Amino acid sequence: MAAARGLSLTAAALRAATPWWRSRFFAASARPPVPREASSSSPEAGEGQIHLTNSCVQRLLEITQGAEFLRLEVEGGGCSGFQYRFSLDTVINPDDRVFEQGGARVVVDSDSLAFVKGAHVDFCQELIRSSFQVLNNPQAEKGCSCGSSFSVKL
Repeated sequence: MAAARGLSLTAAALRAATPWWRSRFFAASARPPVPREASSSSPEAGEGQIHLTNSCVQRLLEITQGAEFLRLEVEGGGCSGFQYRFSLDTVINPDDRVFEQGGARVVVDSDSLAFVKGAHVDFCQELIRSSFQVLNNPQAEKGCSCGSSFSVKL
């Protein structure tokens, strides 16, 4: 069903368990497009930070409710060695770092943060898919063409 609507399974899987969200997630935003300008997710911008683009913040505000946030994890796999994994979550663990901007939150565990520190999290909407993506990852040496996997600098 997600493919019929032109969305990737990654984006559709974010809320697959709860049918009431469909109208919010797939509905086109009535707001004007926001430029993809990156901004800092916390007061002290630095190397150990994750930056959220305006489109990421806007989309998270549309699809999350209450205590929900976007979790970014890095796991082994993909065609380049490591891959990004996004999910909606409500539990913050002791080793998590929270990056908040404009009411939208992205949470990264300390192990994954070592692989994505300094990167930008964006929401990209294209004809073939809509998904959260990691852009400009300074820890990645190279990645696959779809942008979901990468190899780390040694």
